[in-house]
Amino acid sequence: MSTNVYDIANQLERAIRNLPEYKAVEAIKVSIDGNKEAKTILENYVNFQKDVQAQLQAGQIPGEDVQKKMVEFNKQVQANPLLVEYFSKQQILGTYVADLERIIFQPLNELL
Repeated sequence: MSTNVYDIANQLERAIRNLPEYKAVEAIKVSIDGNKEAKTILENYVNFQKDVQAQLQAGQIPGEDVQKKMVEFNKQVQANPLLVEYFSKQQILGTYVADLERIIFQPLNELL
């Protein structure tokens, strides 16, 4: 019997969606989507992060203006209880993702 890694990957995807930590993030995201202020801050923050990531991937070093904008976003996030809770729960879920990544990439790292 041959193991189909795609079947295993799909099982893992479903298992992640069933984690209490995933469901907690999902629930707070619904609350954010229902709050115009929190939703706008989160959308702007995510777009900003994508722009910074694109700059870094292009070999550009973000300037002082980017750092100032990051500080401003952090203030906005910290002032919004929904976003504080969202990022806190995201961090907990991220622990699972990091552990899974380590496990999944272990055989590949052994080939280096």
